[in-house]
This record gives sequence, C-alpha cells and structure tokens, in this order.
Amino acid sequence: MARVEFLGPIKRESLEVEVNSLKELKEYFKDDKELQPWLKICAVSVNDKLVCSSDIKLNKEDKVSLLPPVCGG
Repeated sequence: MARVEFLGPIKRESLEVEVNSLKELKEYFKDDKELQPWLKICAVSVNDKLVCSSDIKLNKEDKVSLLPPVCGG
C-alpha cells in the first residue's frame, strides 16, 4: 500500500492505496472529478524525489506526494 499526500491547496487528507505503479494510481483517481484538474498540473514525488514518469513502480512503504504549483514573492 502506498501512502498518497495531497499538499497545499488540494486540501485532502492523506490516504493509503493498493497500487503497484504511478500509472495504477492515476487510474485509481480517474473518476474523481474534484481531483482531476489538480492531477493535470501537479508535480509528483515518490519518497521526496520528483519523478517524471508514470511507469515508476511503487512499494508498500512508498510515499507519493502531489505538489500543486505555487506562487511566491
């Protein structure tokens, strides 16, 4: 089970999901209408390292973070 964190303005509680890859995680959230806009613009990290591929394999202890874009000044 991977732990998924939703950071910043997404405002969701973390949850644990039974998936084996980021591709499966994307499929897991495919019907979530509130989350879909965020998934299109978020960076993704696995165990605090940014990743670019959805082919990343996940282990049961992995932490996936969805990082929305932010503005700063």
